[in-house]
Amino acid sequence: MLRSAAKNYRNVTVVVDSHDYAAVQAELLAQGDTTPALREKLAAKVFRHTSHYDSLIATYLTGVCEKENPVLQETAGLLATKAQELRYGENPHQKAALYGSFHHHFKQIHGKELSYNNIIDISAAVQLMAEFVNHPEPTLAILKHTNPCGAATGKTLREAWDKAYATDKQAPFGGIIIVNQPLDLAVAEAIAEIFSEVIIAPSFLPEAAALLQKKKNLRLIENHYTAPATSYDYKSVTGGLLVQQSDVRTENETAWKVVTKRQPTVAELSALRFGWNIVKHVKSNAIVYTASDRTLGVGAGQMSRVDSSRIAVWKAGEAGLSLKNSIVASDAFFPFADGILAAAQAGASAAIQPGGSVRDEEVIKAAEEAGMAMIFTGRRHFRH
Repeated sequence: MLRSAAKNYRNVTVVVDSHDYAAVQAELLAQGDTTPALREKLAAKVFRHTSHYDSLIATYLTGVCEKENPVLQETAGLLATKAQELRYGENPHQKAALYGSFHHHFKQIHGKELSYNNIIDISAAVQLMAEFVNHPEPTLAILKHTNPCGAATGKTLREAWDKAYATDKQAPFGGIIIVNQPLDLAVAEAIAEIFSEVIIAPSFLPEAAALLQKKKNLRLIENHYTAPATSYDYKSVTGGLLVQQSDVRTENETAWKVVTKRQPTVAELSALRFGWNIVKHVKSNAIVYTASDRTLGVGAGQMSRVDSSRIAVWKAGEAGLSLKNSIVASDAFFPFADGILAAAQAGASAAIQPGGSVRDEEVIKAAEEAGMAMIFTGRRHFRH
């Protein structure tokens, strides 16, 4: 009925949103009828409403019939209800709004309104912490511009904070902090010493919340998001839309292959797992040095993988952290042996990477000559 009425908008006034009653009433009182311009505007709103309704049904039925074998459909769209007007986009001259169910997953309990950039950072932080959602130990990560600049596990969240913050004490200024357990007073006291934009936790203990709420602009977010088994990423491009399955956690360690003669030690294997979870969430080209429980150096987003490695080593040096017996993780294969040689010279004793380069044999040989153990995962984790 709504569609039929909207198709005849030249002669029919159709209202699907109660917020439009006032405009209709005003025109009726003023001239006894609605204007063509208003009828056209209201008809457009009807079709947006019914299109969204149809898309919800289509999405549900598609998920049911393709639960075991999801595919990309012939058509794709981003029909979603506006959830919030934003002050501006990435920059003050850009208009922006938030659509969809973001607020169903996150509850803001304090602080000023979330910005466009805050929301992007929150999404990146939650994706990273999903790697540790079932981790038995308290885990904390600090992100800046969607890149982790420090992450660690510990016996307590305060211990995890101390190790994560030690990775880089400059980058966290104005950053995003996320934890996998209720945030307590001890870690809140430490975090409160620096300026942060957003803190994300499953919950905040009362005394911790009371302390952090003294900072009126600090945004406190309760995280109730559970990552689905299959989800999709959307990215606008000139004249179109790219859609892909999300790079959710589907690692199968049985597919990992030790390609060097030397097997990694138990301690190295633990560090390799940790590093692989982190490097996946660093912008490409990504190089991360870690111990089994903490990041030591992060190199993100460089055009050359060697440059990313140099930056990671430099950052560790600036932080006064030793890379001796660390591991190095690379989101994509090392195209040349120089990357592995640089990691060995920096102190790394083991490496993890997807493999797949035409020079894999050279890279393996360089690792063996340096006494390193190396794992090929067979899975790349580019993040553009």
